[in-house]
Amino acid sequence: MTILQLKYVITIANSSSMREAASKLYVSQPALSATIRELEQELNIKIFERNNKGINVTEQGREFVNYAKQAVNQYEIIEDRYFSGGERKKHFSVSMQHYVFGIHAFVNALKKIDYPKYNYSVYETRTEEVLSDVRKQKSEVGIIAYTKSNEAVIKKLFREFNLEFFPLFHKESCAYVWKEHPLAGEKELSLEDLREYPFLSFDQSSDSEFYLSEEPLSDYDFPKIIKSTDRATSAELMAALNGYSIGTGAMTKSISLKDEFLSIKLKEQDPVTVGYILLKNHKLSEIGKTYVEELKKIS
Repeated sequence: MTILQLKYVITIANSSSMREAASKLYVSQPALSATIRELEQELNIKIFERNNKGINVTEQGREFVNYAKQAVNQYEIIEDRYFSGGERKKHFSVSMQHYVFGIHAFVNALKKIDYPKYNYSVYETRTEEVLSDVRKQKSEVGIIAYTKSNEAVIKKLFREFNLEFFPLFHKESCAYVWKEHPLAGEKELSLEDLREYPFLSFDQSSDSEFYLSEEPLSDYDFPKIIKSTDRATSAELMAALNGYSIGTGAMTKSISLKDEFLSIKLKEQDPVTVGYILLKNHKLSEIGKTYVEELKKIS
């Protein structure tokens, strides 16, 4: 098994036919098919099912493709870091729940340390993936929050994933609304006040959605819910539908949204603890230390 074969598998899985995959890879279709057959024989599994309509990934194949992606990703990091020639690029990645302050800290860290060459990544993603990214060292730092509702489960996952949590701040639960929302002038709101408006929640796409929710009061029976995986999408829906979301109330100014949204304290409370996670006993890189320093400035 070679890295080239793994790259072939990933390309085929992302294509509708062997012909399309061969075109993307600049190889002949017979040569590509032969390479995959050899790999399947070597592994004694069936990765793809071929039919008149094209190709499908088998159940075994889906698992293999996931591992192949991880292996190729790690290989490319090694290749970039050690075989690029000349001065090596600096690498740093952070995974986070949907928090603007994490992006601002990233920008501030980069302004303080401007390497001649670097390869950085920012992943704004689901709770489970933040934990997994740091566990696998896809990201050096993760930003995550928990509430009283899911504290026990999240801390259990920290232990299972060999992660260490460092709290940054504690906040009361607040509702975020568009500045033109009918309730924008209120000093305090209850969930009953917001009942007729849609609640915007970040989709965790998990069987443990309740326990992995990044919003406070996740056990409340919201009558109207719209889920998305993107912060910008949620903001658009909040403005267009007079929707609302629930969070920490930490309103660091967004470059793109400026002063379009307000934070209003909720009568119902499920206090939020926000912090960063590292793999246990991990020694931070120079850019990692600077990033954490910038995070600590936020309260």
